[in-house]
Amino acid sequence: MDDASSLVSNGVPSAEDSSPSSDVSLTVDRPVPTTLDAIRTPVEDDLEAFRTYFREAMRSDHFLLDKIVQYVLWQKGKRIRPLLVLLSAKACGGATTEITQRAAALVELLHTATLVHDDVVDDAEERRGVFSINALWKNKIAVLMGDFLLSRGLLLSLDHDDYSILHTLSDAVRRMSEGELLQIEKSRLLDIDEETYFRIISDKTASLISACTKSGAVSVTEDDALIERMDQFGETLGLAFQIRDDLFDFHMEDAGKPIGIDVQEKKMTLPLIVALREAERSDRKRILKIVDQDEKSREDLETVATFVTEHGGIDYARDRMESLAEEAKSYLAPLPPSDARAALVGLTEFTIQRSR
Repeated sequence: MDDASSLVSNGVPSAEDSSPSSDVSLTVDRPVPTTLDAIRTPVEDDLEAFRTYFREAMRSDHFLLDKIVQYVLWQKGKRIRPLLVLLSAKACGGATTEITQRAAALVELLHTATLVHDDVVDDAEERRGVFSINALWKNKIAVLMGDFLLSRGLLLSLDHDDYSILHTLSDAVRRMSEGELLQIEKSRLLDIDEETYFRIISDKTASLISACTKSGAVSVTEDDALIERMDQFGETLGLAFQIRDDLFDFHMEDAGKPIGIDVQEKKMTLPLIVALREAERSDRKRILKIVDQDEKSREDLETVATFVTEHGGIDYARDRMESLAEEAKSYLAPLPPSDARAALVGLTEFTIQRSR
């Protein structure tokens, strides 16, 4: 998929472009799971096989590397991305394959590598409530660890000639890098508009989600139309996922990250962008002055959060997120009814309703 996704017209998905006109409404003839444990059920055996495969893929004879690998594995996490690969494969083909397992492992290796590097770039001392790798072993070792994980993923695909999946994931990494750099460039000037925002999150976040769903499909089918549909499903789901993260910054204390962290880092997210657009010029200048400060007090952060709420930023972002979630589900309509398809619908709902 190109940088300017077919789902994003000039960077901003519009209501008119929400779903293909040829799609029928999604009907689910079986219960839609509402918890993450229930969502995992159709691929529980596959997930267990993945955990073993992933551990083996990360193994190293180097003492220090293996020690850090064990620390990474101990942290676990939700493993949403390999779950997406497995569910997508099962929804498209009825069963997973060895290629599916390798795709899931590659996704998680690349994702973990980007998190390790992100912590170095952000000088973050914690990840998922525990010390980050750079906090424990310093930046140089953390960067090298990220490189090691990236190389393991690339070799995993090359050793088995999984070129299509490798191309998909490599393109996602390229887009993630470009999205991150564009966000840094624009954040310095505090001039991100809604169009630019969607371009950033399409590359920075949605690219890897779409790579998951596309790779799952590629591992079980050669139907180009079906592969493209799963690519579009993941792209749209990724946009909704990022908006949910952005909403956490303003009104949720249990979001898994400190309230106001995006504002602290001068990140212009959708709720803030919309509120600034709707505000009077004097109010815009006052809030931008706060956002541009290198150090912000708790009172400053609460002032920005109140401003965003009162000027409709929260409501607008929530509406866009819910609209994108509905669009994402529409791409699943032509798939045959199955527990895996129902789980993908449930995972879409879980994405926009999660508390962290």
